[in-house]
Amino acid sequence: MSLVKLKSKTGVLLINLGTPEAPTAKALKPYLNEFLNDKRVISIPTPLRRLLVNGIILNTRPKQSAEAYEEIWTENGSPLRIATEALTEAVAQKLKSEYANVDVRHAMRYGTPSIESVMVRMMNEGVDRFVVMPLYPQYASSSTGTALEEVYRVAASRWVTPSIEVVPPFFNEDAWLDAQVAVAQDGLKSFGADHVLFSFHGVPVDHLTDCDATGHHCQRVENCCGTASTANNMCYGHHCNLTAQALAKKLGLPEGSWSYAYQSRLGRSKWIGPYTDEVVVDFAKNGVKRLAMFSPAFIADCLETIEELGIRAKEDFLEAGGEDFHLAPCVNASSEWVEGCVKLLKRSSYI
Repeated sequence: MSLVKLKSKTGVLLINLGTPEAPTAKALKPYLNEFLNDKRVISIPTPLRRLLVNGIILNTRPKQSAEAYEEIWTENGSPLRIATEALTEAVAQKLKSEYANVDVRHAMRYGTPSIESVMVRMMNEGVDRFVVMPLYPQYASSSTGTALEEVYRVAASRWVTPSIEVVPPFFNEDAWLDAQVAVAQDGLKSFGADHVLFSFHGVPVDHLTDCDATGHHCQRVENCCGTASTANNMCYGHHCNLTAQALAKKLGLPEGSWSYAYQSRLGRSKWIGPYTDEVVVDFAKNGVKRLAMFSPAFIADCLETIEELGIRAKEDFLEAGGEDFHLAPCVNASSEWVEGCVKLLKRSSYI
């Protein structure tokens, strides 16, 4: 008697951070409430986090953030949403041309479409296994970690729990690095930078120390992020260090002509440094006239790249004595990144 082979349907889920629905304080408040009340984003006891977020931050930050979002908003909406949707559509076309049983969607960790709504819809349409790709090159608990926690929560809520494979952080993968170089190198060459700065999104220092299960490496060993160890295998700072080194090598940047720093710190706790907003001023004051900047913690241009770097960091640099500034684009939905993304996804045994 021959066995019946069951057909499986694979759901590919691309996850990005999210975006408000509009560049207004009214739209920002629920978005920031969901985002900042995540225990992996602000990792303090829940009562204190709620007091901080609901009692202080949400009374002032929505208006400030709305003004920043207005600077980058397009007639088609948020740049991050536009890039994520375009990437999803292009990846879907590539995969579906080869695999009939693959359904490709995107979800946002905060805002819409939510991870839960997309996963439930896909499972109701027959998806019984997922390939999940958080669109963050480096691992951080506040990005990849929280996205996967939500994926696992939704999966665990089903009586028939789907199988899940996760595309690991791709901070040192040629599929992503080569795409970043391809979209940026022409502009970088024509600009003629005195110095190149790789600016990564910052995280609190305790987010790094919490990744060190040994308790003896992070912040205890000199140049801990630059020293490979089993203790920092999943450390965000170590991943950023390796990304910066790999990009500098692929771009052919001489030693001493590049460095990296961290942006977007929030609150009074100690964050990983050096800080981008301080570094750009120091460069200008110390003779750097032409500064080029990359933001390789992001695959899509967004508030942190376009407004924080492309507008504010540029202004700070020029006001401090710099002469010209260039911001390299993220990979967004470029053909090079679509190919790279597909390459990473096709490593899954489910595709």
